[in-house]
Amino acid sequence: MADDTEDELRFLRRVLIAVGVVLFLLALWVAREALLIGFAAVLVAILLDTAAGGLARRTGMARRWALLAVGLGIAGFLLLTLLLVGREVGRQASALWQGLPRAAEALQQRFGIRLPEGTEALPDGLLGHLTFLGSWALAAASALVLAVVAGAYIASDPARYRAGLLKLFPKSLSAGAADALDTMGKALRRWLLAQLMSMAIVGTSVGLLAWALGLPSPLALGLFAGLVEFVPLVGPLLGAAPVLVLALSQGGATVVWALAGVLLIQQLESNVVAPLAGEALVDIPALVLLLGIVAFGAVLGLGGVVLAAPITVVAYVAVQKLYVRETLGRTVEVAGEKA
Repeated sequence: MADDTEDELRFLRRVLIAVGVVLFLLALWVAREALLIGFAAVLVAILLDTAAGGLARRTGMARRWALLAVGLGIAGFLLLTLLLVGREVGRQASALWQGLPRAAEALQQRFGIRLPEGTEALPDGLLGHLTFLGSWALAAASALVLAVVAGAYIASDPARYRAGLLKLFPKSLSAGAADALDTMGKALRRWLLAQLMSMAIVGTSVGLLAWALGLPSPLALGLFAGLVEFVPLVGPLLGAAPVLVLALSQGGATVVWALAGVLLIQQLESNVVAPLAGEALVDIPALVLLLGIVAFGAVLGLGGVVLAAPITVVAYVAVQKLYVRETLGRTVEVAGEKA
């Protein structure tokens, strides 16, 4: 009888553990947006901490003042970018809006059709789509602000937050967890540096291309292309779109040169700059990054697409260190441990 009771208790314990795991996974799924914001905050903190540490070492400045100087410098840069890009986008949108009536009139004269006036000319559901896009843009901006603020808090005292996270692990696992966290942090730092290199090269190249072609606001176009280069897969397309649209408005050979220049820049970035930077800083196979981007984008949506590459870096390091090395006992060089 005692053995039966003990077996039942063991079975009940296993059932409760399984139920707890399922509930934990469901909670993670419900809170996925908050987790993405938290992960973005970690990236912001790494960026601020790296820049502040470098500034403090070179100038002898106290870390807190170096962190403040870096934060103000980045904020000023982003504000300048927003003003430049926003002004150009507003100007182009105004020109497009003013040109729509002339385009509609030319269409009526050429094909002998009559277009409805006012809001009747809008396709069904277009206003709803525009409203959805506006609300999505507001939510994205709010998430970005939260990530930046949270990242600043983490960067102000990273040791405190690291110690708090390690308290969630049993004492027997705390040393291994600390080592894994440090390795993931180094890998993220190296990936972020490689990504910033690619962004700077692409932004500078696009700006020079726009200037050489005589396109308006080449600085704004270069800044925009460099910033959206952070988004994998779709970032290069977004960065090239304004250049091609402005080139189309000028017509002639400008379109051909713009298309050739954009293709050349993207080919150099994807086949030369990114591989060299990746091999020098974070040795992660390109296929792993591609599959990670597709997988996390499908599971986590647009936020997953934006953060898919750094999430893949963390997952890859965790698999290398905790599974391949620790569990399987195989010798492997973990990305974040590279000297």
